[in-house]
Amino acid sequence: MKRSILSVPIRKIEAESAAAEQDLVAVEEPLEILVNGTNISITMRTPGDDPELAAGFLFTEGILREPPQAIVSNGNRIEIATSAEVDLDRLQRHFYLSSSCGVCGKASIQALESIGCPFLDRERPKIGADLIPRLPEVLRSRQSVFDRTGGLHAAAIFDTAGDLIDLKEDVGRHNALDKLIGATLLRRGLPLEQHVLMLSGRASFELIQKALMAGIAIVAAVGAPSSLAVEAALRYGMTLAGFVRGERFNIYSGEWRISSSCVRPSGSPSS
Repeated sequence: MKRSILSVPIRKIEAESAAAEQDLVAVEEPLEILVNGTNISITMRTPGDDPELAAGFLFTEGILREPPQAIVSNGNRIEIATSAEVDLDRLQRHFYLSSSCGVCGKASIQALESIGCPFLDRERPKIGADLIPRLPEVLRSRQSVFDRTGGLHAAAIFDTAGDLIDLKEDVGRHNALDKLIGATLLRRGLPLEQHVLMLSGRASFELIQKALMAGIAIVAAVGAPSSLAVEAALRYGMTLAGFVRGERFNIYSGEWRISSSCVRPSGSPSS
């Protein structure tokens, strides 16, 4: 099994002193993903949960609609076999995904329709406003690799009572979410209609796309959303919260799902 953490020699500088020490860093290596023998993607990731990462990536990109028949992991290569029809013509280009971007080149929200992003149920789920501020602390307390390296993103799924269901870490924020969604796909738990997604960083467009594909209606992030993330959330009826820090957070769309005496619903979502 490949390691997710590596010890490296460093020169530690403090004030006027210097010392030779060791530091722990998160591992970043390429992973090649093949479907029925065809190379689909190369992504930079932190080793661990590779089958889940591959399955989640293929699902959120609209390539897989159901769990594959077989997954074979061989070092930095994942081979997936499926009897479902795969549009290989659409996949002739070879993706190279950096650890900080998602699928580069997604130009507009219209692209979401081509991969089958669903419009979300307008009536559910509903949560109390006091639930969201509790999530970052739980997420942070379960980031085992982050505790040792300080260098990983995390994505976590909670139920509407605020109980943690699953959490994944990776050097790439989009990989962490793909691992989370892929794990749920492989245990046949999609869609995640009655759950809340918590992100350790910012909410970018590609993360909202992936959450939509998994049917997640409520997304909260420690950081800021991008303008395109907000636009996508409004378009598909997602509740999106950002800057979740302490007892404060901003609601950018879908406030009707969050009940509180101090949160006044503004009506129906955009369609």
